[in-house]
Amino acid sequence: MEITNKTRRPIKVPLPEGKKLFLGPGKSAQIQAKAADHPPLKELLEAGDLELGETNTRKGSGAADSPSSASGNQNSGPTGNIRRTGDR
Repeated sequence: MEITNKTRRPIKVPLPEGKKLFLGPGKSAQIQAKAADHPPLKELLEAGDLELGETNTRKGSGAADSPSSASGNQNSGPTGNIRRTGDR
């Protein structure tokens, strides 16, 4: 589920188990479905400060969709042919 801040100020969104989500103005984030039933979160939704929406998109579905994973990327680590210089 996706939650969006509809205000012009940052909000601390209370989540279950004492956790908090810090959400900037106009920003959105993913939350678990069970978190939407949390009473303090419901109060913010009813006040109109937050908007709850469904998200059905999947990111990173596989190597065939991502050209960077087929050719390697910078996050994969050193390949042995990079000469590093300077202070480390």
